[in-house]
Formats: sequence, C-alpha cells, structure tokens
Amino acid sequence: MQVFRGFHHPGIAPACALTIGNFDGVHRGHQAMLALLKSEAQHRGLPACVMTFEPHPRDYFAATAGRPELAPARIATLRDKLSELVRCGIDQTVVLRFDRRFAAQSPQAFIDDVLVRGLGTKYVLVGDDFRFGAKRAGDYAMLDAAGQRAGFDVARMNSYEVRGLRVSSSAVREALAAGDMGQVTALLGRPYSISGHVVHGKKLGRSLGASAPGGSDGFRTLNLRFSHPKPAALGIFAVRVHGLTDRPLDGVASLGKRPTVDDSGRVSLETYVLDWPAALGPEGGYGKLVRVELLHKLRDEARYDGLPALTAAIEKDVVDAREFLAAHAAEHRQTSRDRII
Repeated sequence: MQVFRGFHHPGIAPACALTIGNFDGVHRGHQAMLALLKSEAQHRGLPACVMTFEPHPRDYFAATAGRPELAPARIATLRDKLSELVRCGIDQTVVLRFDRRFAAQSPQAFIDDVLVRGLGTKYVLVGDDFRFGAKRAGDYAMLDAAGQRAGFDVARMNSYEVRGLRVSSSAVREALAAGDMGQVTALLGRPYSISGHVVHGKKLGRSLGASAPGGSDGFRTLNLRFSHPKPAALGIFAVRVHGLTDRPLDGVASLGKRPTVDDSGRVSLETYVLDWPAALGPEGGYGKLVRVELLHKLRDEARYDGLPALTAAIEKDVVDAREFLAAHAAEHRQTSRDRII
C-alpha cells in the first residue's frame, strides 16, 4: 500500500475509488466498508483509496476551543491504522493534515480541489452519517448532486451491526474504557493490539525487587511509545507479544503514564515477557517491531507509595496474568479440538 501525506505527489494514482473517514480502530464496520470499496474499485479498474486525517478533526476542534477534554480517546496509532488498511487490501492511503485551513474549506471547494482535481475520484463511498466541509455543511445529498455534475458515482453504506449493536469507534472506545476486551474483540473482529519499535526506557523495571521472577534482571520490559496523549485503553493487561520470535510470547503489560515513577505525562506500553527467550539475550528486544495483543484487563493503573509497593503489585500482576493466559490457552486448545471433531 502506498501512503501519501497530502495529495500533491507525482506518484499518486490519477484516478481512484475513494472512501473518507477517520477509521480509528478499523473495526468491523470499517472492514465491511473497505471490502465494498475494494469490490467497486476492482469492477472499475481503479485503485482503492482511503482518505483519512491526522490529527483527528475532533482533536483539532478541542484544541482550538481550549477544551482538550472534548478530544476523543485514541484507539489506534497511525501506524496501526495503516497496518489494518493494508490487511484490508487498500491500494493507497492519503493522510491529510486537519488544520485551520482545511477546517475552513467550503464543501464545494473540498469537492473541486480534493476529490476532483486532487484525486481524480470516480467513485466515492461514505457512511450514513457523513458530513464534510466548514461547519459540516456538506452532506450526502450535496455530494451525490456534485457527483452527477462532475462525473463521479456516490454511494452510501448503512450502519453495521454485531449482535444488535451498531459497530462504531465510539462503541470500541466505550468497551476499552470498561476493560471489556471480549466486547472489543467482537467489535474489531480481532484482539486489540498496539505495535511499535521497542525503545530504551529508564530501565527501572530491571532493578525492581531482587526476588522478582526475572531474577537479577527484575522486571525487564519492552517499551513502546503510544503517540497520542489520550489512549482509549488504560491499565494492566495480560498480553501476547508477536515479533520477538517465531511464536507469540505471553506477558503482562502496563498501558498508561506510570504515575508512581514518572510525572512527564507521556503514554507508553511497557510489557514484561513472562518467559524471556534465552536466545534473544538480555538486550535482544531493542529496535524490534513488535505487536502486543491486550487480551484481558487485570486492573486499573494506580499510584503506589514507593517502589516496594509497586514491586509487590507487579508480582501479583504476573501471577494473575499467568493464571489467565494458562486458562486462555486451554480454552483455545479445547475450541480447536471441537472444531476438528
């Protein structure tokens, strides 16, 4: 998949089938829309194109209003969004910067400058609540009428439901906030995960507790940065780590701002692998691109009165994570046997 920051690039396709949206989480409703887009693009001999925005428009409006609390919690980083779009078979993604100039653009200017001249759009697929242009003045009827004049087709897709629940990014955020990872999996069609390159941290974990399961290395963690200050999920989780070896590894992870040991406000995902592969060596995780699946929430993040209390909490988290992951593996084996029978 080709990724473009804006549409003024020589490598961008001269014509496309397009859908527009934030696609935070790329949930099952998004996946259904992207599958339809891909089908329509193939029938027309066009590349399937997604237009998305960074920052999220609601981030921009919350910032300009001086009310950061109005910004939505972020489900996925841009990296993870793009990875899911690749899995859905999208040919090119255009990431537009949502700023003051873009927010002030009239609906007709958006159609003329972006859809027609910028992307050569021949087909546009939007959701049933799609609005565009300054003050959200543009709607489906306006877009459809413009398409008839300019020579592109416009289609609208209704809401997607799972077990009677409308699938939306808001529903995913609510499930993540509640720690209901089973519901999150149902809405996404896959376990919730965060990916990134392992970076160096303060290396505090390896010094926590001489009796820690990691021995003299304490709780050596894989540190991933979450680029948005307001993640949709927070807390301590039983996890599965992909990308270190040829098989996933069990672990326990903290997603949040580490209130006991760090006051910077930076969000990070810190993962302790329960059984570190000796073949990797003590520093073998750094620089690797890993994906961490958050399978079960153990508890909320908490502030502790000193490192001994934090160490005791982590030791309990390790025990609880092992218990869940063992039960999860047994359930998976039983399900696999049932399918074979």
